[in-house]
Amino acid sequence: MKIVMLDGYTTDEGDLSWRELASLGEFTYYERTTADEVVARAKDADILLSNKVILSKEVLSQLDGLKYIGLLSTGFNVVDLQYAKQRGIPVCNVPNYSTKSVAQLTIALLLEIVMGVGKHAQSVKDGQWSQCRDFCYRAQDIVELDGKTIGLIGYGAIAEDVAKIATALGMNVIAYKRTPVDESLAEMTSLDGLYERSDVISMHCPLNSQSQNMIDAAAISKMKDGVIIINTARGGVIDEKAVRDSLDSGKIKGYGADVLSSEPPSSDNPLIGAKNCYITPHIAWASREARSRLMNIATENVRCFLSGKIKNCVY
Repeated sequence: MKIVMLDGYTTDEGDLSWRELASLGEFTYYERTTADEVVARAKDADILLSNKVILSKEVLSQLDGLKYIGLLSTGFNVVDLQYAKQRGIPVCNVPNYSTKSVAQLTIALLLEIVMGVGKHAQSVKDGQWSQCRDFCYRAQDIVELDGKTIGLIGYGAIAEDVAKIATALGMNVIAYKRTPVDESLAEMTSLDGLYERSDVISMHCPLNSQSQNMIDAAAISKMKDGVIIINTARGGVIDEKAVRDSLDSGKIKGYGADVLSSEPPSSDNPLIGAKNCYITPHIAWASREARSRLMNIATENVRCFLSGKIKNCVY
């Protein structure tokens, strides 16, 4: 079997190894693949692996020998699933590999907003403490999270882990899910109820037609003044201009996100350079531990396919 990896670099920047996957067939590895290169590189592949390379109907229709698509991600929007299913090509993803890491970054973004660790550390490097007349100073307001309410939009495995950490910090946890669950850590509430009651809102929902731009000006108007919003879900669930405007007005106290509507972002993205806005470059999934799990699961998916047992098929 010919196995082709189209874009393995972000998963393995040299600190891990694809050895196990390579042992399963004739393995060809590419760090990155542009749209113009996909067909030429994948034309002889039996097994094709992709993270962010788009596998459209137009592309897949030119790959006559393709038998399996493996994703190096949980999301599967890069593949035309309808056409793959029509062709009988299983599309297998990697679920739940980064749950702990994403929950960790969610809380890290929140703590940065309320404590300003990076801002204070930089001010010390810049000499402000050395020049201070007093034994301490504050570069921003500091907020204690104990007793505050965090609202989780979406309540899967990541949100549940965020709820556990938030509970340990003394926060009250409420959540909205289209299909409510009986969950002791979070009180289920309506979406409007979550907007009205939350001091912090954290996004954990998938991006679809219902969630596209769900945090818009109308939604923000229902929130508390000084609300904090965290987004480690998908950039498209946020109306970025509305968030920028609300940061400027002070309606939103702080916004922390690991995702943007377009990645990498254009230089004119409204959130780049916005005040009290903390953006990380889609790193929540990228701990060494999470990437190692991803590689192991992706390899096991291929191994199962070769043995006639499809695992983690998304349709």
